[in-house]
Formats: sequence, structure tokens, C-alpha cells
Amino acid sequence: MLKAIADVLSQIGGAIATVVTLPFRAVARLFGGASASARGHH
Repeated sequence: MLKAIADVLSQIGGAIATVVTLPFRAVARLFGGASASARGHH
């Protein structure tokens, strides 16, 4: 029983971590692409 609860909690934690990090990755990619293109124009 305890192992099942621990498994569910770990799955929920992993899902939350993925949802939380996705926007940061998107923003980082946007800023990274913007800075790279700005550098390329100069």
C-alpha cells in the first residue's frame, strides 16, 4: 500500500516538474534564439 502511494506521488511530482520546467525551457529557447539572431545581425 505504502509503495503504491509513493509511486503515485513520484509520478505526480514528475508531472509537476515537467509542467513547471516546460515554460522556462520555452522562454530560454526564445531568449537564446533572439540573442543569437541579434548577435548574427551585428
